[in-house]
Amino acid sequence: MKPADLQKMSLLAKLALCAWALAGLIAQANAWGFSYGDQTANNQVCLSCHGKTGEVPKGTYIDPQRFTQTAHANLGCEACHATVPANHPDGNKVPKADCRECHSGISEEYARGLHASKTSCNGCHNPHLVQNPKDVSGQEINMICSNCHNSLEMTAKHGEWLPQSELHLRMLPCITCHTGARDYYISMYIVKSKGDSRFGKREVAEYDELKTMAGGRPIVSLIDTNRDNYVSLEELRVFNRTQTSLHLYGMMTPATVSHKFEILDSRRNCSFCHTSGSGPMQTSFIAVPEADGTFLRVPVEKGAVLDALYAAPDFYMMGSTKNAKLNQIGLAIICCGLIMPVGHGFVRFLTRKNRKQKEHQS
Repeated sequence: MKPADLQKMSLLAKLALCAWALAGLIAQANAWGFSYGDQTANNQVCLSCHGKTGEVPKGTYIDPQRFTQTAHANLGCEACHATVPANHPDGNKVPKADCRECHSGISEEYARGLHASKTSCNGCHNPHLVQNPKDVSGQEINMICSNCHNSLEMTAKHGEWLPQSELHLRMLPCITCHTGARDYYISMYIVKSKGDSRFGKREVAEYDELKTMAGGRPIVSLIDTNRDNYVSLEELRVFNRTQTSLHLYGMMTPATVSHKFEILDSRRNCSFCHTSGSGPMQTSFIAVPEADGTFLRVPVEKGAVLDALYAAPDFYMMGSTKNAKLNQIGLAIICCGLIMPVGHGFVRFLTRKNRKQKEHQS
């Protein structure tokens, strides 16, 4: 064999060796052997199986789009599932994550409440869909509660002592009354009647339909017309006067969420919410839906709740929204009504002797 041929064969042998090594690496990467996402919280390795409905049991399916919008996605799968063996899936059951490792304070708080003996964290929160409270609407919060608490039964039960219980339950997240949160704000959601009917059920408007109505501009421009990231009372009035299919739907929401669920006697006192001129209750925001399913909160000029006729027409906080001039007029009517009977009785008291003398003479 010639030296040139030997060199060619040597080169071919080296190329074959490289190809074999490369094929081995590719095969290893595609094998069922388990590995987590990288340090930048890339969860794609896990989602390559758990993000497909046909690949894993139903209970372990994770919606990739919704999961990536959660606070937990930023931590990465390994943060909660470090005990998953390297040979996963090997047919064995994977230990569940322990929420207390990160949320010990909340866990202790929750343990002191009524729900502690009823369910654990994942009874209310799907850890693969969990979001910050400010990114969740009050309606969504109540939907979680309704998984265990039937809405009709709750309306009837609250109706035993709460006037207009259906209205109250619709306008308040359950946690407003059943946790010890102290600070509150009014969150106004943009709602749309079903089928554009005047009497249709009002639901929080979706991002896509509002984006279309805004003509491609930011949705907040439907209300915040000058785009200064601040909604004035005048802008609210213009929105309410000009919009026919959209409405604002206010909900009294805790600023700081507590996980200690309880029945508080103070919430049975009407004055807790319906106090005259309650300052903290006047803090309000417009909750504008975002493309990722969260809400952009735009601050609203104080007084929106007080301006009951135009600013937030579907949110009337009786007592907090009362008008001082109407109070004076009402007081004047009562006083005028009392003047006649009281005055008449007083005059009769003063003239009683004269009347008795006239009776004797007659």
